[in-house]
Amino acid sequence: MVHARSREDKFVKEGYGVNRRNLMHNDFVILGPKTDPAGIRGLTSAVEALKKISASRSDFVSRGDDSGTNIKENHLWKEAGIVPSGKWYKEAGQGMGAVIIMANDLKCYTLSDRGTYLSMKDKIDIGILVEGDPELYNPYGVIAVNPTRHKNINYEGAMTFITYITSREGQDVIRNFRKNGKQLFYPDVFK
Repeated sequence: MVHARSREDKFVKEGYGVNRRNLMHNDFVILGPKTDPAGIRGLTSAVEALKKISASRSDFVSRGDDSGTNIKENHLWKEAGIVPSGKWYKEAGQGMGAVIIMANDLKCYTLSDRGTYLSMKDKIDIGILVEGDPELYNPYGVIAVNPTRHKNINYEGAMTFITYITSREGQDVIRNFRKNGKQLFYPDVFK
């Protein structure tokens, strides 16, 4: 399961993966402290929010790990016309949970997928300040590794999983999965 469509398409085009399927989606949100030093609360544009964070030199924690979330963040900075750098921009090289904890401890901003935020929100003080921008859409896909290119993989097992997770039953599991009473993902095959 992956969520960086341009990389997914390249992976398949170059012959490393086969049978890519749309799976589910959620969205990204910009989290920040209640004090909101950059004044981004309620903005409807993630790009404008990043411009304000950069202009104010308010601390921002990036995953910095080339993950799907980090790829989205880099895309948003590029759209903002900004190459983030300096003491205010911190690259953690960590997973989303660790980055949220770091942003919480430092009382600063970060980009997160909504699902991870919802799973952690009772443990942190930072919250959602920017949401709802179509740029923050976060689609997930599922891809099998190409068995003609990699002989020692369990292609049958991968296809059994893909068939299940994209079936009505699998999509219902995604639809009904909740954390803190909130739906984390939305199925894309059987809506």
